Amino acid sequence: MRTLARRLLLPGLTSLALAATGCASTTHAGATTETAAPTAIASEADGSRQLDVAAAPVNSPTPTAVARAGTGGGKGAPKASSLKVASYDRTTGRAVISRPPQPIKPSPGSSASSSPAPDKPVAVGDVIASAPAPGAPDGLLAKVTEVGAKTPLGTEVQTASTTLSSVLDDDKADGKIPVDPAAVTVEPLMKGVTLSWAKSQGVRFGPEGAKLPLGNLRLDVNAPVETAPGAPVSADASVSGFVQLAPTVEFSYDGSGGSGPRSAFLGMSGDWSSQWRLKGHAAASTGAPKRIPFAKLHGAPVLQVGPVPVVVTLDLTCYIQVEADGRVTLDVRQDVKGDFRVGGSYALGKGWNPVSASHVRSTPVKAEVTANGRVKGALGAEAAVGLYGAVGVSADFAPYLRGEADVKASASTDGKASVNGAWALYGGFDLSGQLQLKLSLFGTPAFERRIPLGALNREWPLTSGKIGR
Repeated sequence: MRTLARRLLLPGLTSLALAATGCASTTHAGATTETAAPTAIASEADGSRQLDVAAAPVNSPTPTAVARAGTGGGKGAPKASSLKVASYDRTTGRAVISRPPQPIKPSPGSSASSSPAPDKPVAVGDVIASAPAPGAPDGLLAKVTEVGAKTPLGTEVQTASTTLSSVLDDDKADGKIPVDPAAVTVEPLMKGVTLSWAKSQGVRFGPEGAKLPLGNLRLDVNAPVETAPGAPVSADASVSGFVQLAPTVEFSYDGSGGSGPRSAFLGMSGDWSSQWRLKGHAAASTGAPKRIPFAKLHGAPVLQVGPVPVVVTLDLTCYIQVEADGRVTLDVRQDVKGDFRVGGSYALGKGWNPVSASHVRSTPVKAEVTANGRVKGALGAEAAVGLYGAVGVSADFAPYLRGEADVKASASTDGKASVNGAWALYGGFDLSGQLQLKLSLFGTPAFERRIPLGALNREWPLTSGKIGR
């Protein structure tokens, strides 16, 4: 393990480390030296390193990290490398590792020390952590089990899955990184869906981009909902509105125990706002509530954890859900604003535990309810968060609006008729999810079944009224 070596060398290296802080030079394109990343790394009293967590640069290649196999069977500290994953086959585990062009040999009489030493080729036992690459759109974390032949693209290697602790070992890291909305891909699942976003640098996109706070992403939708049979044309059911969010990735790791992580966290948090309208005479639901997905979003933000690129994968499916008895007609608009946080937290001796929280409030903009019955509509999102494409946490966040009416009509023999009743609207949200088996990718003990986040429900009255005539 690296801890013992650090403890022996720490006193003699402390002054050198302090003197070198901020003096690391940026590696030039085409350089082939295997150097530590220019990320700030602080040594702790226990010999572990505190690694900075930052978003990987967008406009420059993210260096691959390689933890070399040690002579004693342990791992060396991971270092940024000019080696690249040229291709990868997830089915077979076969990869091709390329090296950049080697530097020109020094001419006689020139100093050999002026030319950087080339990267060593990968060897059996090395662990590779890579940003997204050909064949590995969600990045790659793998251990080299066999080195094969050289090809025009590079060296063929056979790999096997490994854990994050094999590269972070006894280091520590903790950070929250906002997701770049421009790096999120959106797949509309129906007509009438538009995308807008505003980057932190002030770049804006889409019809609503000029109105958005920086770092926010917005989806607008206008979709028909199945109308109850026999309802007039004027009562056609529909849902329209928008979902706006600013997601943040949360990551922490503490391997100071030296034999796997003492603690870890992976999750997603952020602000949420939406304004939507549910209108018409929705058809009766049979069985489960009717869920209509309208867009899929995917992102793979790369966190630079010291020299190690950690790829966090995010998938969201935005949906409309309507549950009705087919008798009530309504026209309701509401604003929803708040925040959410979901994830998994690990502690040595306690295992993985779910984390789920949300603070959401809604305000009715317009509310009209007629007839007798009930209806519930939600504009929500299913989210999945993982490492290197392996889902670790899944969650379902659904702010909703629920309406109910109880109207009674009566008539007497003298020809007089009356209608009396009451109606009410409620706002709320449902938050549920699971911790998935792939969280063991951190290097923690595997668990045998999914762990529920625990259903979280909040509901509050919005407005009510009476009918009498």
